[in-house]
Amino acid sequence: MKILTVTMNPVIDKTTTTEMVMPHKKIRCTPPSYEPGGGGINISRAIKKLGGSSVAWYLAGGKAGDVLYELLEEEGVEQRKFEMNNDIRENLLVYSKNTDENYRITMAGPEVDKTEWQQILDEIHKLDETPEYVVASGSLPRGVPDDFYARLAKAAKKLDSKFILDTSGEPLKKALQEGVFMAKPNLKEMAFLMGKEDITSQDIENKAHDFILDDSCQMLVISLGAKGAMLASRENIIEYFVPPVMPVNSAVGAGDSMIGGMLVGFMKDYWASQAVKYGVAAGTAATMTDGSELCTKEETDKIYDWVKTYKDKV
Repeated sequence: MKILTVTMNPVIDKTTTTEMVMPHKKIRCTPPSYEPGGGGINISRAIKKLGGSSVAWYLAGGKAGDVLYELLEEEGVEQRKFEMNNDIRENLLVYSKNTDENYRITMAGPEVDKTEWQQILDEIHKLDETPEYVVASGSLPRGVPDDFYARLAKAAKKLDSKFILDTSGEPLKKALQEGVFMAKPNLKEMAFLMGKEDITSQDIENKAHDFILDDSCQMLVISLGAKGAMLASRENIIEYFVPPVMPVNSAVGAGDSMIGGMLVGFMKDYWASQAVKYGVAAGTAATMTDGSELCTKEETDKIYDWVKTYKDKV
C-alpha cells in the first residue's frame, strides 16, 4: 500500500437539475445522481480515475454509510469502513438552467464519540504494510477534537510515512505545529493562518518560507483557484503554475482532484514541481465536469501537456 487516505466526515453528494431555483414555489427537479464524497474519499477516487491506486479509510454509519460503501465498491476504490452509530451526511447540489448557476447545500456532519474517532489512530499503528503517504482531507465532524489531524501527523511520523493535509481552521493550524510533509491551503486558509483578512502575494511568499524554515511542512502548495497554484519547498524556491483558461462547469472536487493528481505524479517519480503541475491539470480538469464529478485522465493529460510547457508559450 503506497497511499492511505483518511476521511473523517464523508458524504453522499446528490446532484439534480431544475429550470430555476426560486422561493415559495415547488421546484421540480430531475432524478438525482449519487456520488461518494468527502475529502480523502474524493482523493482516492481521483487517484483511481488517473490510473493509480490507494486505500480509503473513513468513518461511516447508518443506511447512508452502507450506500457510500456500495458506491465506492462500484467505482473499484479499495476501502476500509470504520463503523459509527450515526448516519453520515448528505449534500445536495442543484443546477439551475435558467441562471446557469450551481447551488450547493452542505449539511452538518454527525456527532462522533471518542471510541469512534480513536479507531483510526489505533488502527494506523497496526498496519502490516507502512504506507508511503498518509493523506487526510476535509472537515472534522462534531465530537472530533481540533488536534485530531495533529495526532494523525504524529502517528504518520512514527510510521515514517509522509503526511499530506488539506483542511482549514484550527485543525490545520495545530497540524502545522506538529509538522507535516505537505499542506495544501487556499488563500482564505492562508489568511486565517496569518491572522489577516487581506493578504498580498508578498505576504503569502514570506509566510510560506516561514513554514518551510520552521519545519511546519516540507512542501506548501497554495491553491490559487483559476490562477493555478504556488509551490514553496525546502529548496527555498517559490514557483507558480498557471493552468489554461477552460470552461468551468463546477468547482466541486477540484481541490481533491488536484491532490490526487499530485500523488499520482509522486508515484511516477515526478519531482515536486512536476507533480504540482500534474495536480493543477487534474484540478482544472475537474472544473470542466458537471456537479460533483471529478477529473478525467484524458483531460488531465491534455492540460498537463499545456501546463508543463507554459513558460515556453509566454
